[in-house]
Amino acid sequence: MSTVAFYTLGCKVNHYETEAIWQLFKQNGYERVEFEQNSDVYVINTCTVTNTGDKKSRQVIRRAIRQNPDAVICVTGCYAQTSPAEIMEIPGVDIVIGTQDRLKMLDYIEQYRKVRKPINAVRNIMKNRVYEEMSVPYFTDRHRATLKIQEGCNNFCTFCIIPWARGLMRSRDPKEVIRQAQTLVDAGYNEIVLTGIHTGGYGQDLKDYNLAMLLKDLEEQVPRLKRLRISSIEASQLTDEVIDVIEKSKVIVRHMHIPLQSGSDTVLKRMRRKYTMAEYEERLLKLKKAVPDLAVTSDVIVGFPGETEEEFMETYNFIKKHKYAELHVFPYSKRTGTPAARMENQIDEAVKEERVHRLIALSDQLAKEYASRFEGEVLDVIPEEPYKEDPNSGLYEGHSDNYLKVVFPATEDMLGKIVRVKITKAGYPYCEGQFARVIDNETYVASEKLII
Repeated sequence: MSTVAFYTLGCKVNHYETEAIWQLFKQNGYERVEFEQNSDVYVINTCTVTNTGDKKSRQVIRRAIRQNPDAVICVTGCYAQTSPAEIMEIPGVDIVIGTQDRLKMLDYIEQYRKVRKPINAVRNIMKNRVYEEMSVPYFTDRHRATLKIQEGCNNFCTFCIIPWARGLMRSRDPKEVIRQAQTLVDAGYNEIVLTGIHTGGYGQDLKDYNLAMLLKDLEEQVPRLKRLRISSIEASQLTDEVIDVIEKSKVIVRHMHIPLQSGSDTVLKRMRRKYTMAEYEERLLKLKKAVPDLAVTSDVIVGFPGETEEEFMETYNFIKKHKYAELHVFPYSKRTGTPAARMENQIDEAVKEERVHRLIALSDQLAKEYASRFEGEVLDVIPEEPYKEDPNSGLYEGHSDNYLKVVFPATEDMLGKIVRVKITKAGYPYCEGQFARVIDNETYVASEKLII
């Protein structure tokens, strides 16, 4: 039996796609082994969101070649799409496939074994208008399932290479989304995370169908779906219709990830983001009113070219005012090939670092404040893995519906189930909890309150 090993760099979408590619190999009789083991085929799913992503991808490719020089080395993903020639120059790389045609990967492997000549199968992604259907019936290492609903992005922000790596916005057929959601629920998943390159843009390219309708259809047409999370959504995509669906839903969780990037109108303009702070704030307040106790998390880029102390403080004060539940803070890093990398007034690394520290300190404080609101409350938590800091302690960690990371005593058979947990000590990055009970799958009601 032939073996295959995978290495995935980058985002949730890449992890989803690796699982989809594994399904293809599995159907063709391959056995999956760890990346550190000897394998007949190595598939490296690359990332190119930063120059560091490229560098890491190259390191992993070389590692696979050293591991087994006779193996077929297959490189796919975003870095493969944007820089196939660069990857083909690495001695030992056999096949390069970008972010399309991955369904043909096994054909290319067969072809390579016959001709023994490296294959560059990357085509122009900008010409692609069709969503590549790749289904995942279950995940080998996850207790929450991700479900990819769209591909590509039309935004062309000045700091971002992703449209060039992923192409333009393409939505997945709603019937396929619903079919796969049902498959995942049938496989025992209690939470589905909708993901994509620009997830909230779903439906922009479809006729008479949009994200609000998809959310509604998932809830109405997928029996036993317990929890639905949207991995990320732009403020402008939180239309009145979407907010209305979220407010009425029994399955959409109390957590939204709404990228901010900057809280300054002048910086947003240089980033070519498509909203003003007034528009963003108006949507945010409307959503928070509809969903009390909502956790709002966000991404922020610090030290974008030309960012003054005043502009940075606009971001800082906006975040403080709206009490985000958690932030992902990134110092701006030049991405070759983007307009921002060529801008003047690049910010000094020391200034960037100092601003990042200030924002992370604020984020930690706000995260603790948000968590403290739930001390003594009972929350629904899905245990995902043994407590990382002490795997033999009998403690497990998982996320509540409002995205608090909770650590509590549990047993292995509770993994992936929804359990009721009383928050005994709120904190960040972890809250401590006490197990209350497993929720009976059939009688589960999302809003039910349990008094202990």
